[in-house]
Parts: sequence; C-alpha cells; structure tokens
Amino acid sequence: MLLLVLQLKHGVLNSLKGLINMPTVLKVKGYRFFFFSREELRQHIHIQCQKGEAKFWLDPQIELAKNYKLSRKELNEIEKIIEEHYEEFINAWEEHFGNGSN
Repeated sequence: MLLLVLQLKHGVLNSLKGLINMPTVLKVKGYRFFFFSREELRQHIHIQCQKGEAKFWLDPQIELAKNYKLSRKELNEIEKIIEEHYEEFINAWEEHFGNGSN
C-alpha cells in the first residue's frame, strides 16, 4: 500500500498497469477517467493525461481531492466533463463495486 501511495504521489500510474485493476470509464479530450479496484470506498474518479493526474470526489458532491501538475484551466475543464458524465461515472462505480460501496 505504501508503494501505491508513493507512486501516486509522484505521478507514475503507468507503472501500476497490470498490478491492479484500473477500469477506464471514459476517454475524452486527452483525459482518461478511471478508478482503482482496490481503493477507498468513497465514490471518486481518477483522471490522467500527458501533463499530470487528478482525483475528484463524486460523493457527496464533485470536489477536487488531489492534483498533480494540472493547471486550474485543466482542472476546470475536467470538472465540467465530470459534471457532463456524472451519471455514467456513478453507474460504472456501482456496477464495478456494487451499490453499497459509498
């Protein structure tokens, strides 16, 4: 677990591929929206692009949880995409984790 936290902190998610399940929910405008299969229970979505990464809470409201190298403009664009695809993200979460996960 410590290794996962250190890797997330330093933005090397690509090295984790194959180690844990990271289902992609959406790819749009150069952003990949996904979640880790073995992470905290609170509903959230991870975002990765060439420039960096972010994590947004989905519950109880859309809110930035973490940011690594993304600008305010990029975060605003990501938040807008999350708002537009909110139901899709919630449905994907519930399908993957079950309804009682939040």
